[in-house]
Amino acid sequence: MTARAVFRQADVTRLVRGVTAAGMQVAKVIVEPGGNIVVLTGANDEADEGGRNPWDEVFNEAPSA
Repeated sequence: MTARAVFRQADVTRLVRGVTAAGMQVAKVIVEPGGNIVVLTGANDEADEGGRNPWDEVFNEAPSA
């Protein structure tokens, strides 16, 4: 027997419509295993970076202590 879904597609749709109506652009929607729905806002090209952070380059180039 499978577990009942914690969220429904209607929940995600309602959330995305609300974010868009607030004037923000949805970059990514993440549904966590516990059912939490996380919306990342910003330009779509930021979401296509594969989760990289601009600070990664700074920390990777810094000398190790």
